[in-house]
Amino acid sequence: MSNLQLLERVGQVTSKYFVVWVLIAAAVALYAPETFVPIGDYISILLGIIMLGMGLTLTPADFRRILERPRDVLIGALAQWIAMPVIAYVLVVGLGLPWEIGVGLILVGAAPGGTASNVMTYLGRGDVALSVTITSLTTIAAPLVMPAWVVLLAGEQISVTFAEMAESIVLIVLIPVVAGLLLRLALDKYAPTAAKAGLSIFPAISVVAIVAIVAAVVGLNVEEILTASAVVFLAVVLHNGLGLGAGYGVGYLTGMTEDRARACAFEVGLQNSGLAVALAVAFFDPVAALIPALFSVWHNVSGPALATVFTRIDGESVSDYDAGIASD
Repeated sequence: MSNLQLLERVGQVTSKYFVVWVLIAAAVALYAPETFVPIGDYISILLGIIMLGMGLTLTPADFRRILERPRDVLIGALAQWIAMPVIAYVLVVGLGLPWEIGVGLILVGAAPGGTASNVMTYLGRGDVALSVTITSLTTIAAPLVMPAWVVLLAGEQISVTFAEMAESIVLIVLIPVVAGLLLRLALDKYAPTAAKAGLSIFPAISVVAIVAIVAAVVGLNVEEILTASAVVFLAVVLHNGLGLGAGYGVGYLTGMTEDRARACAFEVGLQNSGLAVALAVAFFDPVAALIPALFSVWHNVSGPALATVFTRIDGESVSDYDAGIASD
């Protein structure tokens, strides 16, 4: 077996059992949270590494396709902006959640798409360029969209600066993705074998980084997670699941290709729950951070699970898929 084949094999095995690694990490972090708390200081770096890997999978042709069909970007963004806040409000009222807790669910619903959506789109063989574009658009619009929804649905005013949101999207998403794209262009031109090796191993690196992030989130929020009631957890699961379903349904019904419908599913269902946690602590009762903290963990279980379903439907590994892209 050559070194390249070995890398491909590692990527296949790691991606295939993605959900298993996430569940094991969450369980261990619940048992020994202090072990994983220090990782919390490096979450942004880990996300940057993941985004660099996704940038490696992109080519200029991907973005040309986005420009050719801008309607998909707008449809995905509108679905995210409308579906998640409305679903959150319906669940808060329908499940009878106290408002001091329910406002956390509304914050999650009003939040922009999270970087996890880009990762899961990548691992689930969706249109990564579309996902990154929608994430960027919803994040840039967040200083207007989030307060508007919270005022409308919860009657509370919050403030978050455009500069804070812009810095997050630039440092964690845009710069690493652009760097990965430029590196891919350079490798394709000067070192195609290295490019193929990178596409083979980066899915495994992404999985390791995501597992580390999940463990850190669980370790940092273990008390909130252990004291959560069944109704609160049900609200998180339903919110996330209905969002994923709504996103895919909107994509399918509006005539998107399969890879774009998948991107839409992840964009709508996976939110920037870290931002929701920060806003809950800063502007509301600390208990409002409970649901965003649980969402941070749960969407890193449901997201990989759905990505695994998509890859099994396709009948091939992420590494095989990326190798196919590289040879196109």
